[in-house]
This record gives sequence, C-alpha cells and structure tokens, in this order.
Amino acid sequence: MEKKIKIGIPNWLTILRIFLVPFFIIFIGYNKPLYALLVFILAGMTDALDGYIARKLNQITNLGKVLDPIADKVLLVSAFIFIYNSNFEIKFPYWFVVLVISRDIYLVAGSTLIYFFKGFVKVKPSIFGKATTFLQILAVISVLIVNIFLLPAEYLIYLDYIIYTTAFFSILSAVDYTYKGLSQLIG
Repeated sequence: MEKKIKIGIPNWLTILRIFLVPFFIIFIGYNKPLYALLVFILAGMTDALDGYIARKLNQITNLGKVLDPIADKVLLVSAFIFIYNSNFEIKFPYWFVVLVISRDIYLVAGSTLIYFFKGFVKVKPSIFGKATTFLQILAVISVLIVNIFLLPAEYLIYLDYIIYTTAFFSILSAVDYTYKGLSQLIG
C-alpha cells in the first residue's frame, strides 16, 4: 500500500516562498527595487508564518525541516548574486557575496561529509547561525531601501556597518558549525 505524504499549510507556505524567488529576481533584473523589496518581504512573511503554524498546529515534518532552510538559502543566495549583478546604484561588494555564498557551500559540504561518515546529521541552528540569517536579511532589505530612495552618501555608512557585521557573523557561525560538525564526526 502506498503511503501518502501530507504536505500541510506550513510546507505550502515554504513552497510559495520558493515560487516567489523568480519574481524577486525578475524585479531586480528590471531595476525595480521597490517591487523586489515587496516580494522579499512577502517571502519573509511566509517564512515566519510557516514556522509559527508548524509549531502551533504541531505540523513539523521532515519535509519541512529540509524545505525551509533550502527556501531560505535559495532566496538569500539569489538576492546576493542578482543584486551584485544588477543595475542598481548601490550593490553588495564582491568580497561580501563570495564570503556569504562560500560559507553556505562550506556548511553544505560539511553536512554532506558528516552524513557520508555517520549516516545522519544532527542539524540544530545556533544563535550565531540565526544572527547571521537575520543580518543577511537586514543587508538585503537595506540595499533595496537605499536603491529605492537613492539615499545620500552619509547614509551608506550604516549599510557598511550592516555588511561588515553580517560578514563577521557569517565567519563566526561557520567556525561554530565547524566545531559542532567535528564533534559529530569524532563523537
């Protein structure tokens, strides 16, 4: 007998977030930072809602545990790459885009390695990982806002603070996850 997978509202919200990514990218490509920001905020709302509903209705699933971080990474990595390659006045610095994406590749490679040797991976978001995600979202929103309003140069110092803080937490979280990953491999 075939077992049916129940998707549930939280997973549908996560799938919606993935479907919003091309619209976000299109608005960036057509130099429409306001529309890109609105789609990004809508995607963020689906992220908040899916987690809340999953916990409230006890609908946490293995599918959701895999899909949710994938949806987050697809949205954020797309934001960094496409904003960097956009016609926007203000973009992310190249080094920053490389750092953020390299961190994600590094974490996926590490998780794959642990799975290969152990047959499972215990993934628990750390406070540094959550702070990094928050700061990455803040960086995307900030760059979009700066491009919407074409703020004067004195406001760009705040964007620099956000970018450097995000870079710092990206490195810190990579070190933290490396320590936890090595503990899983050794333990």
